[in-house]
Amino acid sequence: MNIILTRPLNDIENLMEELFNLGHKIMHIPTLKIKNANLETINIENYNALIFTSSNAVKNINVRGEKKNIKCFCVGSVTEKIARLSGFTNTISASGNVNALKNLIVNSKELKKSDNLAYICGDQITLELDRELKKEGLKVKKFINYFSEKISSLNEANIDLIKKYPPDVIFVYSLRSAESFNSIVANYSLAPMMTQSVVMCISKKIVDFFNKAGWKNNKIFNPGNEIIELEKIK
Repeated sequence: MNIILTRPLNDIENLMEELFNLGHKIMHIPTLKIKNANLETINIENYNALIFTSSNAVKNINVRGEKKNIKCFCVGSVTEKIARLSGFTNTISASGNVNALKNLIVNSKELKKSDNLAYICGDQITLELDRELKKEGLKVKKFINYFSEKISSLNEANIDLIKKYPPDVIFVYSLRSAESFNSIVANYSLAPMMTQSVVMCISKKIVDFFNKAGWKNNKIFNPGNEIIELEKIK
């Protein structure tokens, strides 16, 4: 199959290699540029648990204190993997969306109402998770440690690739990424090459966006299950 991946390259290098080895044609169309917010060092000794809503939140964190023991709530398996590679070993993963992460935290038997939680995220979020958790009586402090900037341009090589190998499947990992990708397709008049594409989205909100934008074949998937989902499409 011809597959478009929209994540930044350092997030998907391993996946690209796996898909290539399985015989797929891979096109990398990044839709967001990630910039570190140069946030001050967080002393994790002041917190009972950390909350990560993306792998970029983990990659851009600057902490002081012992990583091994602090509880880390991660939005999905990819974020959890990055957290563990970064030295956080006491991790637990939700099913890939923020609502599931909220429920995981609220129902955790390891947390007390008096515990202090650090919520690490980017500047663009789909749910004010800190506010939702505060409504449940939890103590949460939000740290924005990276910014995402939309990419609206496409080089000639990628335009030629899309025209030569119209994508069968497109993987999109955030609403901001969906907005950027949709703009790129419109800016370069690529919609005719996309009519048969299956757009794999990590949430219903992203599916709804593509539905409203006129895309016809939009499905939900959990990040980390890309290869499993491709087997279902065959």
